[in-house]
Amino acid sequence: MWGDATDPAPGAPGPEFLDAPLAAVVQETGASVGMVYWLPPGADVLRLVLLTGVPEEFAASWARVNLRDPVPVADAVRERRLVWLANREEMARHYPQPALVLPYPFALAAAPAEPDEGEPDTAPAGSPEAPAGDTAGPGPVNGGLVLLWPGSHPPELTGPERRAVRACCRELGTRLRRAEQAGLPLLHGPDPRLLTQADERAPREGEAAAALSFIDRLPGGSCALDLDGRVTFVTPAAAKLLGAAEDELLGLVPWKTLPWLADPAFEDRYRGALISREPTSFVALRPPDHRLSFELYPSATGVSVRVTPAERRSPEPSRSAVSGMPNRATTLYHLVHLAASLTASAGVGEVAARAADQILPAAEARTLAILAAEDGRFRLVCHRGRESRVVHLCDGAPLASTGPAAQVLADGGPAFFRTAAELERALPGTDSPDGLSSWAFLPLTASGHDVGMLLLGYARPHRFAPERRAVLSALAGLLAQALDRARLYDAKHDLARSLQSHLLPHGLPEVPGLNVAARYRPAKRGMDIGGDFYDLIRLDDTTAMAAIGDVQGHSVQAAALMGSVRTAVHATAEAPPGEVLARTNRLLTDLDGELFTSCLCARIDLARHRVLLASAGHPPPLLRTPEGRADVLDVPPGLLLGIDRDAGYPTTEIALPPGAVLAFYTDGLVETPGTDLGDAVAALADRLAADGGQGLDPLADSLLRDSGRTPPSSDDVALLLLGPTG
Repeated sequence: MWGDATDPAPGAPGPEFLDAPLAAVVQETGASVGMVYWLPPGADVLRLVLLTGVPEEFAASWARVNLRDPVPVADAVRERRLVWLANREEMARHYPQPALVLPYPFALAAAPAEPDEGEPDTAPAGSPEAPAGDTAGPGPVNGGLVLLWPGSHPPELTGPERRAVRACCRELGTRLRRAEQAGLPLLHGPDPRLLTQADERAPREGEAAAALSFIDRLPGGSCALDLDGRVTFVTPAAAKLLGAAEDELLGLVPWKTLPWLADPAFEDRYRGALISREPTSFVALRPPDHRLSFELYPSATGVSVRVTPAERRSPEPSRSAVSGMPNRATTLYHLVHLAASLTASAGVGEVAARAADQILPAAEARTLAILAAEDGRFRLVCHRGRESRVVHLCDGAPLASTGPAAQVLADGGPAFFRTAAELERALPGTDSPDGLSSWAFLPLTASGHDVGMLLLGYARPHRFAPERRAVLSALAGLLAQALDRARLYDAKHDLARSLQSHLLPHGLPEVPGLNVAARYRPAKRGMDIGGDFYDLIRLDDTTAMAAIGDVQGHSVQAAALMGSVRTAVHATAEAPPGEVLARTNRLLTDLDGELFTSCLCARIDLARHRVLLASAGHPPPLLRTPEGRADVLDVPPGLLLGIDRDAGYPTTEIALPPGAVLAFYTDGLVETPGTDLGDAVAALADRLAADGGQGLDPLADSLLRDSGRTPPSSDDVALLLLGPTG
């Protein structure tokens, strides 16, 4: 029943190498749509490589999915679990951006593809039963699977469906890994491979003629559309009702061919029927006064349409203020998705990448380039689609040159070149055969200043009707505002990171007989800056003071306060740890600030193999003994620094024999939403004990990597490991 679901030999993987697992899971589960994503090694963007059940145009918005995007497949891959959405209400609640683009009744499952054993959890996204973390197996995730069912699907996956999804994900993970190891590409160009489903049976002798007679006897007319909306069959009666000849309709899309059907609402009904696999209907008015009723019956291979004269009591024909404009429903959906995506983007690179993924299919272009105006020149920040000499000529061109990009930016209005010859006259040197005929140069201007340029190239000569020009200008306006905000964000981000990098120690002193490893990881969201800090101060050949702390908040003020705390600890490092905290606390309360700080200080005596510890509300340190046991140390936590000027900080003394490891950390390493802090600290101690056979640097990397498998954190992480050698 599958048109090209080939299963080549394992020694020759390629794009078709994934067809058989997807075809099998779709058939076994009764899914209507299937998507396979590939996560290239070391990448953070999922690429759609295989699609079935809908045309490529429908999935264009999700051809590239960043692992941080609020999209089910991104959560499934990043958190290594199955995401199950039983209906569109759950989709809207947990994933409002995709729900705006796909407001249809359907159920969805997304799961990580990985070659190892392990069944993903099946709790709904965002529910307390849906664990975040390594629930699907220990192996590397190298892709994802997305399946859609009609809205009539039961609210839970059945056991056979779960097993089929699990088996498919294992097989996909294995095949993706084979392709990666063989160094073979899984994508040939920007578009995914489309796996088509053939008709379930061929007509027996005489059935075709009988079927035509049967259809012709029905009242009204009939036609068939393929998954792309093209007419593949039409009866004479249907053609007459539509007001066109049969040969004028075959192979064409009705809402692109018939002006009175060029309304986004009509294509929306077709899109909804195809995605939800549920029949739908609408009434349209063919000028001057022919009211027609359309009934759509979808399947995996296309849509059957019945066309009949509408009764007078039927609903009024759908009307739209944008009827007849070239920005059909697909374009409108891309615009909505673009606006939603830009609100969730931060820096210039992220804004440009997300915008490009939406604008390219929305503009129906073959290539796209976003150029930033920086330091008197254009700088290419994002390129999608076909390579072009036009883009290379514009990249690095002076803003004061005579080229079309500079002139467009200076004039403030767009420029449209309908043919390659027109562009060659404006920009000599663009006559190389790159296969692109028409270009749009759209200035990016926000708040009265130049941000950059958006270039769109088309494979065929393009007329650029007034309505199309308006749509492209609107796209450019959205992009310009987002890029302007992103540049400000980047400037603040660079300032904050520079401040923090100067406040954190660039290197730790060498203390004879003491191995040290330190790590710092900024928060995964926000400005990547916080108040976490660590330090090691050498007092003499056998004594050192270690400190770690966490200033409340994530801001420039938090980083500045962290610098004050480090300075105070350095100034009083010769005193016992309790006195160091007391003096630092008095300094912070005298500053009368609004932020508080946790801190843990340790005076390490290598000659006596002893450690004095004092805590100001900081998570307890861990000690791994030479025998390999890891304990959570009981250090009485005093008040946070900066609350009570007269607070005291008791001191605890412990043994630190050679071969032991003392671990200090901030709460970003252990805190996870919905997890008890004590349980999280105990789990960290277990990991510390389990990783006992390696040096401190590999151990620090391992502990940090394990914590990175949890969902994106809003907190920084600082880690300091100390181990006496003798």
